Amino acid sequence: MSGPATMATKGAQHWMARQGERLDRLEQLLTDVLPHLTRERRRQPFNDALILHVDAAQLLATMQQLHDQADLDFKLLIDLAGVHYPDRSQPLELVYQLLSVHHNHRLRIKVALADGEVVPSVMAIWSSANWYEREAYEMFGILFSGHPDLRRLLTDYDFDGYPLRKDFPVEGRVEVRYNRDLGRVVQEPTRLSIPNREFYGRQRP
Repeated sequence: MSGPATMATKGAQHWMARQGERLDRLEQLLTDVLPHLTRERRRQPFNDALILHVDAAQLLATMQQLHDQADLDFKLLIDLAGVHYPDRSQPLELVYQLLSVHHNHRLRIKVALADGEVVPSVMAIWSSANWYEREAYEMFGILFSGHPDLRRLLTDYDFDGYPLRKDFPVEGRVEVRYNRDLGRVVQEPTRLSIPNREFYGRQRP
């Protein structure tokens, strides 16, 4: 006996099998083309992922090869994000999401970085990296060499710290308000004064 639910299940299973086959082919291709890189395969329902771990020194050459080689053809940079792991020896990580429309392949690139380590910009390969790299610089303090305009997007020029790092206080360090007496915007230490509340795990004195 079959019904809509059974058909949907079979369709999902067929899609997952096709996705697995595509990733198998891509993994073999990457093994042939970039044998020196560490690969990681994450198998999850509906979300299999193939990951390459790349050193900062190898990043630009690797990305150029992934973009230019016809069998790979990763012409789109979908996303670039930073991550902070304060307990690691290299606490910062850049994660690139690449897409080959022609081959229907997706690939994730991870670059582990020491605090203050400079990573080359990939703007010359994908112009869409412009604001992604600026955001990673602003939110995590990751520096990109070769970026033509590495400045803040969302915070003030004199902003202190990197808001998406784990060691940055969730409530922030300062609050901004308009002071009528001074006739200008002023910065003051953050004051969270709602009674009977504990903010973000802080203990009341």
